[in-house]
Amino acid sequence: MNDMKRHNFILILLFSMLSLAVRAQVSVKLQAPRQVEAGRQFRVSYVVNASDVEDLQVGDFEGLRVLYGPSTSTSSSFTMANGKTTSSSTTTFTYTVVATEEGKVTLPAATVVVKGKTVHSGTSEIEVLPASDGSTSGGAQQQQQQSAGGQQGRQQQEASAGSGKDLYITVTASKRKIFEQEAVLLTYKLYTLVNIQQLAGEMPQLDGCHVQEVNAKAQMSLKYERVNGRNYGTAIWRQYVLFPQKTGRLKVPSITFDAQVEVQNTSMDPFDIFFGGGSLSQIVRRSIVTPAIDIEVMPLPTPKPDNFSGAVGQFSLTGSLTPQELDANDAATLRLVISGQGNMKLMKAPQVDFPKDFEVYDPKMEDKTTSTTTGAKGNVIYDYVVVPRHGGKYEIAPVEFSYFDPESSEYKTLKTDSFSIQVAKGKNRSTVASHEQEDLKVLNDDIRYIKMSGLKASAEASGFFGTTMYWLTYAILAVLFGLALIIFYRQAKERANQSKLRGKKAGKEATKRLRNAARLMKAKESNAFYEEVMHALLGYAGDKLNLPVTELNKENVSNVLTGRGVDESIVGSYLDVLSECEFARYAQGNSGVTMEKVFEEASDVISKLDAVIRK
Repeated sequence: MNDMKRHNFILILLFSMLSLAVRAQVSVKLQAPRQVEAGRQFRVSYVVNASDVEDLQVGDFEGLRVLYGPSTSTSSSFTMANGKTTSSSTTTFTYTVVATEEGKVTLPAATVVVKGKTVHSGTSEIEVLPASDGSTSGGAQQQQQQSAGGQQGRQQQEASAGSGKDLYITVTASKRKIFEQEAVLLTYKLYTLVNIQQLAGEMPQLDGCHVQEVNAKAQMSLKYERVNGRNYGTAIWRQYVLFPQKTGRLKVPSITFDAQVEVQNTSMDPFDIFFGGGSLSQIVRRSIVTPAIDIEVMPLPTPKPDNFSGAVGQFSLTGSLTPQELDANDAATLRLVISGQGNMKLMKAPQVDFPKDFEVYDPKMEDKTTSTTTGAKGNVIYDYVVVPRHGGKYEIAPVEFSYFDPESSEYKTLKTDSFSIQVAKGKNRSTVASHEQEDLKVLNDDIRYIKMSGLKASAEASGFFGTTMYWLTYAILAVLFGLALIIFYRQAKERANQSKLRGKKAGKEATKRLRNAARLMKAKESNAFYEEVMHALLGYAGDKLNLPVTELNKENVSNVLTGRGVDESIVGSYLDVLSECEFARYAQGNSGVTMEKVFEEASDVISKLDAVIRK
């Protein structure tokens, strides 16, 4: 009876914990830009990962004026994988606000009630920048250009697109005077007042200089900075660490970056645009040329230490010997670890003075460094494998490592302690064959020699082989293997059928979402419209490519589409429409014409993908 009560108590406890875990999954996230400009509209959204929100309470927007809201939109997604169906729903409450004061503004927290449970969001701080000079008159100027039309409007648009004041890149060097092999950081920083669609450009090869790019895969994030009365979107576009290999003047040439910029199409008639004859914007190609920069490279001081490794930077050295007691003809490893930062990928291994009786192999290097703005940083490990040939007690002299410290402008020498090793006379060892270093992977275990004496062959074979039990066991294992193979084949076939069915319905599901988006566009519910288009695009990719919800992002979809042989232009169009939807959720002043453009692009790219992807 006691066992039954204990069992019921455990079940109740587990059920309660599971219920709490499910309820704890409800959350509210606040979404808003980090920086805004005074006088410009922007959106503040509270996203709840549930559809049955019973109540919403939001605090006061101090320092902000609420123009509209909250507008409510809901979305749901369903995923079927391996016969299991999962669903998720979100409810988004969006406020359109305008900043009235400069400085720091705290966005209020929201409180929602879901199934009787109260959930709170956090707060968020944004920075309100002063309005750009001339921003007030910008709308009037654009209206005058549109009314002028024709050739005059086109000339004004081209002149604006060609101006270097709205888009440029600066280059700065962390130092302008350095020593040979010393790291210097070049930073290319982007300043823009326009919407950039693409930007490409690479550092050319530099003669006599080793170049490492820093954070090559990092995603660019714009941050506003006020320059000459205007709020520029700025970002670190590229960073390179240079290690000059020769002295003299290092000239870093100018780099030409190719950009595609979206500008207002002021030459088009609004009526023509409305009836499908054009677009309010167009893509203009721009070339951005960065200035060249000179760096003076000084030679390292002379005389250099005899054991100078070529390392320049700041370093430390540790050493260890394992094992310290072994038999003759067994292997030992002397490990040296150099830690620090500098030109670690270019330095030489330290020289070690081993006893003459040791057979020494070339050191094996393991690079555990990462590229940073101050050069390579981390550890470099050198393993020296040695094999003593005779018994005795040996001493390995301290290992020295000399490097040049550019901060103090002097050479420094690091030294380990000496190493003692006790070698016992080997027993029953034959002549040792020669070994390559790469074969010595597990020391003292792999290097063993065959004992030639004292071996006796077994007089009797095992009594199990060939018996009835042996063959019965063999038959049972064969049957089990066959059953497992059949089950695996059926499950694989079932998964393939489900994936194929899901792919066939991808186009229909996307069409349903686009129809719903068309209704939202007609009702001028822009935020819900863009969300529905995004769900149509991502849902189509998930169904057509059989991707789970957790892997539905632009990078994964792009990689899978490219792997399927989809043309790069179609993949680029797909990503562009997604980016436009993401941007439009926070862009102010979106019109029905913009929604119509996005709708047409989304429909077109889904049609193209459906034509080239075969399930």
